[in-house]
Amino acid sequence: MKRRTLLLSGGAALAAVGAYGGYTSLTGRALPGMSALAPSAAFAQSTGGTDPVDISRVQEMEEGNPDAAVTVIEFASFTCPHCAHFNQTVYRQLKEAYIDTGLIRFVYREVYFDAYGLWAAMVARCGGEMRYFGIVDMLYAEQREWTHGDDQTAVADNLRRIGRRAGMTDDQLNTCLTDREMAMALMQVYQNNQREYNIPGTPSFVINGELHSNMSFEEFQAILDPLLGRS
Repeated sequence: MKRRTLLLSGGAALAAVGAYGGYTSLTGRALPGMSALAPSAAFAQSTGGTDPVDISRVQEMEEGNPDAAVTVIEFASFTCPHCAHFNQTVYRQLKEAYIDTGLIRFVYREVYFDAYGLWAAMVARCGGEMRYFGIVDMLYAEQREWTHGDDQTAVADNLRRIGRRAGMTDDQLNTCLTDREMAMALMQVYQNNQREYNIPGTPSFVINGELHSNMSFEEFQAILDPLLGRS
């Protein structure tokens, strides 16, 4: 796994949303394979004060059996090429063997390396819980295409096209992508997760509380099957 430092700050999140609204002043342009944004002001300072950020709107995105004895949490970024590869390969095997069969609870948590990754997360969440994982698949399958553009306007338009294909209108997408409060809430949840688990890079996985790096389906099997009482 190529490790990337988790650096997008609260201030960067606000600038990213402002950039989408006017297609200007993008905080960073880190694309797949490139380094992450440089850190800016501390998160508490970036909110303009010490008022707590309301994270009640940030829904946990999960699939599988909510009552399963085993929970797998994936931490991933939509602009991470290793995450795209995982989604197109190992995740599909996990979904068939463990998620769709109800053996595990699978939770997807977003990591933000750059403004584009935050925009993508806001598009995915704009479709609601029912559309979320379908949009996630589209974002990863077309990662090379939607992250490519001469400027941020092109990337934003690429994401809008994905959103429209998922059944959303331009008005819905614009509302979601200029929602500063949601952007800050997403960043707060992301930073809470980072403090709790100390995620070193993406993709990373927490399986019943234990942190693991990127791995093959066979390596997942070796961990999951004993936890499920399967030899």
